[in-house]
Amino acid sequence: MNGIDRRTLIAGGAALGTASLAPLPLQAAATERFAIWPDAVPGGEAVSVTEAEIRRSPTGPVNDTAFVHVTRPTLTVTRPARPNGAALLLIPGGGYIRVVIGHEGLTIADAFAALGYTCYSLIYRLPADGWAAGPNAPLQDAQRALRIIRSRPEHDPDRIGVIGFSAGGHLAARLAARQDIASYPPADAIDRLPLRPRVAALMYPVIAMEGPHVHGGSRDQLVGKAASPEALRAVAADTLIAPGTPPIFLAHAIDDRAVPPENSIAMLTALRAAKVPAEMHLFERGGHGFGLTLPGGEASPWPQLFTGWARQHGLT
Repeated sequence: MNGIDRRTLIAGGAALGTASLAPLPLQAAATERFAIWPDAVPGGEAVSVTEAEIRRSPTGPVNDTAFVHVTRPTLTVTRPARPNGAALLLIPGGGYIRVVIGHEGLTIADAFAALGYTCYSLIYRLPADGWAAGPNAPLQDAQRALRIIRSRPEHDPDRIGVIGFSAGGHLAARLAARQDIASYPPADAIDRLPLRPRVAALMYPVIAMEGPHVHGGSRDQLVGKAASPEALRAVAADTLIAPGTPPIFLAHAIDDRAVPPENSIAMLTALRAAKVPAEMHLFERGGHGFGLTLPGGEASPWPQLFTGWARQHGLT
């Protein structure tokens, strides 16, 4: 796979009109960005959207950006100064309407690269943009990304972890727990590599697709407002935990009003029923999307909790 000039990738952003913000540069620590599909992205014949990178807030940090209408899924590699031999696939959230690459991708990658991990931040397609695979379009990208990471020689192929945030936590859960889903036909030899990560972490994840604790925005983007119960169960992360699911780490804030902590609790219940090793941390404060910091600005303890737990399961 050849490297892609980033200006070419996001040049279409200006086509969104004056409401769009100009594309912003990636953080300096992100040393390589490349497309994950060798040729055409699967199932894009009816897609007519234009990809753009925007700021999450006009007054927020310049590197706190999100991608909308993704048409060329990519991985951005952040390499550590002192590699520990392990890799992490980071899957940002965004309610399946955008991919918040700055807050839950590159910023997280910088922190874990400082601990020795080679980090890959995924920009994945969004299901309501007309892709033939619909709700499985993001899963196609996540499965392909994990296999690419396994194929690269710069770290141990059996020491790969996945961390997903919010809607990205839902995608990470499907990636880890539904390895039985062949979401796309093989494109090359990479697609014959196994999917199972060593561990997966689900940060304030979207899990439920029905009931009082569902995140309606993510559900509607995935399957639409009028989805049948069968369609909802097909994409719910806790309805079927397939054999081979790796150990799962969960973290959530009790005061999360966007994606209630009952989502993580439901996932833990399903993992326990399937006898999958799991650990969950519920923090008193944090709200939704806390990333690396708590509301008062102090560092969240979850990275240390995760790395200690992951070490017990052989990630490092």
